[in-house]
Amino acid sequence: MLILKNAKVINFYPSDMTENIDVIIDKNIILDVGKNISVKYKADKIIYLSGKYISPGLVCAHNHFYSSLARGILAQIKPANNFLEILKNLWWKLDQSIDEEILYYSGIIGALEAIKAGTTAVIDHNSSPGFIEGSLNTLKKCFNETGLRGILCYEITDRNGVKKIQESLKESIKFISEINGEKEKSKSNLVEAAVGAHAQFTLSDKTLSSISELVSQSKRGIHIHVCEDKSDFEYAKNNFKMTPIERLERFNLLNDKSILAHGVYLTKKDIKIINGNNSFLVHNPRSNMNNGVGYVKYPGLVDNSALGTDGIGSNMLEEIKFALFKNNDSKDKIPIENFLKFLQNGNIILERYFNKKFGRIAPGYTADIVAYDYSSPTPFVKENLAGHLTFGFSSRDVESVIINGRLVYENRQFTFDTSKIYLEASKVAQSLWARMNKLK
Repeated sequence: MLILKNAKVINFYPSDMTENIDVIIDKNIILDVGKNISVKYKADKIIYLSGKYISPGLVCAHNHFYSSLARGILAQIKPANNFLEILKNLWWKLDQSIDEEILYYSGIIGALEAIKAGTTAVIDHNSSPGFIEGSLNTLKKCFNETGLRGILCYEITDRNGVKKIQESLKESIKFISEINGEKEKSKSNLVEAAVGAHAQFTLSDKTLSSISELVSQSKRGIHIHVCEDKSDFEYAKNNFKMTPIERLERFNLLNDKSILAHGVYLTKKDIKIINGNNSFLVHNPRSNMNNGVGYVKYPGLVDNSALGTDGIGSNMLEEIKFALFKNNDSKDKIPIENFLKFLQNGNIILERYFNKKFGRIAPGYTADIVAYDYSSPTPFVKENLAGHLTFGFSSRDVESVIINGRLVYENRQFTFDTSKIYLEASKVAQSLWARMNKLK
């Protein structure tokens, strides 16, 4: 049993904050929450917070851990004039260059960086066409070794040929089957599975039909890029006389576990379809700005908007700032409190996949918790929580992280030495860049 003593408890949405609270954690569940209740329990460990803040875990709802070793990349990359050229000149060369070792170090670095930023769960979308079979278990190993929670999938696409389509489907089916088997044996699993797909402009009707069958049989959701760039929208309109969302709906690919990344070029009809299927739209503001693809329209009209990074780290305290600032710079300005809901919705995705309670510090909820050493120079109450979270809190304030009831990061230290991992990752990154240079 783990006890967090004398904390200031923050819940994001609906927003509240309570002082002088003890939190009792039994195995992976929050057993009890209240003032001065620790005396009633016998603990294996007590963390004395002395009035520091704790919150539910932060969730990155769309990420690409395979991009972790692209930071400061020195590979020979042709200049890109548009989004498709960015994909072809950089990202599709990078993913083709990934082998098992590169993916492992990409995954382990991605997981460590996530935890240090207070992100307790990452919904990852993997692509490694040179290493498909076993790729999801390689990433799962990284999540388990660090203690990070996640939902994993492999990106199915037509762009690498028929053989790779079949390998990708096989990897997805096998991984989902293994996860189902583990769920029967244990209720404390860290990793779940979704059905991955790149974007509809690289997917034929035949492939979408196969994906639809897998979604139906597995009772999972699709994790796919939608309308990230105008070219995706135009492809569907020009070739199928419908929007990308309408095309996905045609193949019964929208449900309450669907994770739709980006949505920059959605119509209001698309939003009605997304809401009608109770699906999730994941906003990735830093990535959209970096790629120059535009700004997501109507973010306040989507019932289930969440936040992701699209491979630019896993720092959700950074991402929520960009989401707010970019919105404030747009004509579709929405209230600051909406961004707390977006942050909270990542936990709703977890609830639907893991069939457990996430996202609040309350009895019966999963013990994914972040502790902060945050000093405020101004009054901090529940009424201005959104203002403090977006203008004050930073990953530098993350002091300790608990995931699934386990203390994985304490006083800004992991339970194991990470220096050797970073040194080896640097060598592996150079190997990745060299492999990219050999591709035409």
